[in-house]
Amino acid sequence: MNQILTEMDGIGEKKNVFFIGATNRPEILDEALLRPGRLDSLIYIPLPDLEARISIFKAVTRKTPCAKNVSMQQLARLTEGFSGADIAEICQVAAKAAVRESIEAEARYKSAQELQGDEEVEMDYDPVPELKRKHFEEALKCARRSVAGDDL
Repeated sequence: MNQILTEMDGIGEKKNVFFIGATNRPEILDEALLRPGRLDSLIYIPLPDLEARISIFKAVTRKTPCAKNVSMQQLARLTEGFSGADIAEICQVAAKAAVRESIEAEARYKSAQELQGDEEVEMDYDPVPELKRKHFEEALKCARRSVAGDDL
C-alpha cells in the first residue's frame, strides 16, 4: 500500500497521468487511496445486461468454431447475474469438453484402423472440434457466479 501511494504522490503536477483501479470489494479499500488527488472518483459498473452478455459470448468465441445449434442469445439468457469473467470461464470449459471429445474420437478412430488393418475405416471424426450445444450445456452445469447477490 505504501509503495502505490508513494508512486501516486510522486507523479506530482503531470496533467496527463491517470490512475485507474478496479475492485469487486470496494468496502475494503484503504481510505488513503480515496483521498482527493488519488483515486477520488468511484464509478459503479454493474454486471453485464443481456445484450452485453451476448456480446461477451460472441467476443470470447469469435475465433472458435461453433455449431449452428449454439445460440448466443440463449446462453446469455441462462447467464443472468454472471460477470464477463464467468462467461469466459464457461466458454473455456466448453472448449475443453470439445477438445476432450475430439481426442477420444481420434483414439477410437485409430483403434478401429488398427483392428481393420489395410481396410478403409469410415468414422465421423473431425480433428478440429467445434463447440456444440452439448459442450455449453456441460459447462453450464458446473458454472457459478463469482459475484454474490449480497455483494451487488
